[in-house]
Amino acid sequence: MGKTEVVVLGWQLSMFSAKVRIALAEKGIDYEYKEEEIPHNKSPLLLKLNPIYKKVPVLIHNERHVCESKIIVEYIDESWKGKSQLLPSDPYLKSRARFWADYTDKIYEFGMKIIKCSKGEEMEKAGQEFLGCLKVLEGQLGEKPYFMGEAFGYVDIAFISYYSHIYTYETLGNFSLKNDCPKLFGLVTKCLQRESVSRVLTDPNMIYEATIMFRKSLNLED
Repeated sequence: MGKTEVVVLGWQLSMFSAKVRIALAEKGIDYEYKEEEIPHNKSPLLLKLNPIYKKVPVLIHNERHVCESKIIVEYIDESWKGKSQLLPSDPYLKSRARFWADYTDKIYEFGMKIIKCSKGEEMEKAGQEFLGCLKVLEGQLGEKPYFMGEAFGYVDIAFISYYSHIYTYETLGNFSLKNDCPKLFGLVTKCLQRESVSRVLTDPNMIYEATIMFRKSLNLED
């Protein structure tokens, strides 16, 4: 690995990779980023370091590696304690943060339903299920500036990492984050003002175009 202390194996279209890179940026940690060719040309290094799931992201820190995005973010928070704290120190609040960060993964679950379903009634149903997930998150956010209170942290990173993909989901699923979930959209607006977020997230149009190509491969688009 040479003298580089921190390396991230990721993929530009991966919300999970974005999660790790935002966390590193929040901590002010310099790292080397290595783009993987997903899904058909994964590097030997990725397959060696993550032989179980064969997925990005992988964090390499001082020649030791960590897999799975939320686990990596917790590792980052614990390894660089002198920087801005991402998880609450209180055990109860930390458990709540972990719960809601886990819940944000339903965005991926419901998003994949949208991506893989046919247009028409099936798509309409998938869009409403996705919107229901967002409504739950908006209820948890409430009137707070961020999910856990006054400070940007672990749950916000978990949520905002999906933002570039939400454009695709709302376009296909026929709903609007801005109109249907204005409080969540307000959170997005605040998060995008952070350099740690804006410099990492991929252009939503790129993700949309890649998704349409994938749907065409499944004969779901003309």
